[in-house]
Amino acid sequence: MRLHFVDRATYRRKSEPRSLAAILRAADAEDAYVVPEGGSNAEAVRGCQALGTELRDRADIVAVACGTGGTLAGLAAGLAPGQRALGVPVLKGGFLSTEVRTLQHQAFGGPRGVWNVDDRFHFGGYARVPDELDAFAADFEHRHGLPVERLYVAKLLYGLSALADEGAFPPGTTLAAVITGRPFP
Repeated sequence: MRLHFVDRATYRRKSEPRSLAAILRAADAEDAYVVPEGGSNAEAVRGCQALGTELRDRADIVAVACGTGGTLAGLAAGLAPGQRALGVPVLKGGFLSTEVRTLQHQAFGGPRGVWNVDDRFHFGGYARVPDELDAFAADFEHRHGLPVERLYVAKLLYGLSALADEGAFPPGTTLAAVITGRPFP
């Protein structure tokens, strides 16, 4: 694969025939594939199903930070009966459950797996890292010796910690947190 980057203004117009033709010409490839915003589509969801399959029987609940919902939709589809996927959105707006259902319908023709979304831990939206979240991540790094990416992973870990404090997980529940990225240099 060869990646060809375009500026944001061009990317926003990717669905316009003239803009798409210009992107394909610039990429010098008639068979180029334009990645959708956030990377989510039916193909991505089917690909992320392998993540759920890999995590079968390794945890009762598998949690992932979510942007557009594709990873959660595929992850849930790959899990075994009795497992549940939990999505922690990094964007505000409460749209993610609908988006995950839509993506699963596009990828599989209907719902797959057991999953839910907890919208409380977005900290104001994408790329927002208030002091409270940064302090939590720094403390997590110090206590566990693991670097924590702030835009997605910190929100996921904060959410799991808060849910545990609330008693959301019965004693003996095993959790797996899908770490989707490492901190920026």
